[in-house]
Amino acid sequence: MNPDQLNSVKQLLALPMLNSITDTNDRTKVISQMLDIFDSMPDMGTTTDTDSKNKIDTKSIKSIKKFVALPKLDTLTDANQRAEVSRQIIDLGSDLSKTMDNAPASPKDNVKFTDDQIDSVIKAIKETNGEYDFKYIGNIALVLIGMYIISAIFSLIMGLVMSGVAQKTVRDLRMEVDAKLAKLPLKYFDMHAHGDILSRVTNDVDTIATTLQQSLTQIITSLITIVGYIIMMLTISPILTLIVIATLPLYVIATATIAKKSQKYFAAQQKEIGLLSGHVEEMYTGHKIVKAFGHEKDSIEEFEAINGRLKSSGWKAQFVSGIMFPLMNFISNLGYVGISMVGGIWITKSLLGLGDILAFIQYSRSFTMPIVQTANIANVIQSTIACAERVFQVLDEEEEIPDSADAIVLENAKGEVTFEHVDFRYVEDVPLIEDMNLDVKQGHTVAIVGPTGAGKTTLVNLLMRFYEINAGKIKIDGVDINDIKRSELRKMFGMVLQDTWLYNGSIKDNIAYGKEGATMEEIIRAAKAAHADHFIRTLPEGYDTVLNEEGTNISQGQKQLLTIARAILADPTILILDEATSSVDTRTEVLIQKAMNNLMNGRTSFVIAHRLSTIRDAELILVMNKGTIIEMGNHKQLLEKNGFYADLYNSQFSGADLEVETV
Repeated sequence: MNPDQLNSVKQLLALPMLNSITDTNDRTKVISQMLDIFDSMPDMGTTTDTDSKNKIDTKSIKSIKKFVALPKLDTLTDANQRAEVSRQIIDLGSDLSKTMDNAPASPKDNVKFTDDQIDSVIKAIKETNGEYDFKYIGNIALVLIGMYIISAIFSLIMGLVMSGVAQKTVRDLRMEVDAKLAKLPLKYFDMHAHGDILSRVTNDVDTIATTLQQSLTQIITSLITIVGYIIMMLTISPILTLIVIATLPLYVIATATIAKKSQKYFAAQQKEIGLLSGHVEEMYTGHKIVKAFGHEKDSIEEFEAINGRLKSSGWKAQFVSGIMFPLMNFISNLGYVGISMVGGIWITKSLLGLGDILAFIQYSRSFTMPIVQTANIANVIQSTIACAERVFQVLDEEEEIPDSADAIVLENAKGEVTFEHVDFRYVEDVPLIEDMNLDVKQGHTVAIVGPTGAGKTTLVNLLMRFYEINAGKIKIDGVDINDIKRSELRKMFGMVLQDTWLYNGSIKDNIAYGKEGATMEEIIRAAKAAHADHFIRTLPEGYDTVLNEEGTNISQGQKQLLTIARAILADPTILILDEATSSVDTRTEVLIQKAMNNLMNGRTSFVIAHRLSTIRDAELILVMNKGTIIEMGNHKQLLEKNGFYADLYNSQFSGADLEVETV
């Protein structure tokens, strides 16, 4: 080592240790002195290539001196000064990397910051002074809170709107079904189980309501969410977005295929539910008869058979629709794999950042969630479609023939009834009534007798237009009943049937059902005329006694008395008595017969009876067999003919077992 080199080493050793200097300016001066000494220090022998590469040139030393001379950022309070110093640091680092062969790469070169990005950083330092801008962060937090509140409000509004829309829609649907049932002909109710009709009106409509309120909301939300995710993915990469969108046809095809397969099973499921409801309703209303004849086992077996078919169709429907979820996940994973492969290649080529790929993958996974959710409710939607089809089947049923535009209202009708060449059949190829002719005068009582299936009750149904005749005419006071408003036509009739009908309400209300706005005095008068007043007053609450749904808290005979009182209160032009006294004892029947005679005085009456002793005073007796009137006349005339009526009449007093019942 020559004297100059030794002198330079002594100067370095004489400098204080940097870690012992606390003052920033002093430390800067010491570093500058070190650099000057290194710069002036002579070469120490022969240098290798490596040494020449590591040697710091004069320009680099000047850059280092400038860098060391810069103030520390944490000592600056002015934002502009901090920004200027930060820019100088970045520029000096770039200069050093260019002048020193093995110097660390500049942030510009390593991270590849653009000038615009550096300018934005410097701008941010000027705006924030290099500190956390809690005001700005607070504003963002307030905006987020506001957005969450708005989202909650919109969710609440959506719930309220959808609830209102769903319930109003279902309310209107129920009203349409109810109005439709009122317009359907009697044959529809004769051909369908009551439980099945009830299931369509209640279970099926409720299923539609649930879907409208819940599933429809979820579908709308999912569609909006899908659009939002597509927009977010487009902002990251339109090409990757196309990969995700390419899977949409697969979702549609899969959903449509599975829905088509499962639809028939859901339809079968709803059909079996209707049959099950019909069976339960039938067995419950007739549970006494079932027990009396010991058919509990048969009832249970039939229930289990229907229940088994319901379980089978329900299992198939749920299984087929359940395939939807794993299939949707499989399609989602296909898109995920495609995005990962393309994204990985782009990352290696620096076409897209790692953060962008991760964000896009997250969006793509979230994108499939609403689709999978929509597919998962496909079973509910399919069940709803099946329910809607059953409801619309009712709405599409053929209604009663509407009243003609020029239909009239008979004022002060007399009650003269005429049948002219009337033909009727329930089944197209099986005639029941053929070429019936009948002329009933005002105030006459017409008794109709005959064996079971003769067409006695059918005759009454035709008279009230419960069924439409196939040919001929039925006239009242010379006017075709088809030219009279159906509602006004039926107001002219008062009916007392063998099968009594009372609803869940008070005795007073059940009697008043026969006349709108009836007073209590009129109700009591009608009850007395029907010989029902006495037993009513013996009840704990009298006329305010509430009958249960089946009317089992009074006897069958008492129920019949109430229906007779209801007919008396209606004060109709024409009376129809279908085995009206079959459920009362002989003594009460005599009293009711007297009341009926007073009621029928001056009114046209049709009486269907199997007790021929009660119709001996009728002006006209029709003997029917197989839909045809085979004999006609009064009691005396028919006995003198010694025909079919005479055989029926004599059999009742000779102990014969010939049974003559109503249709």
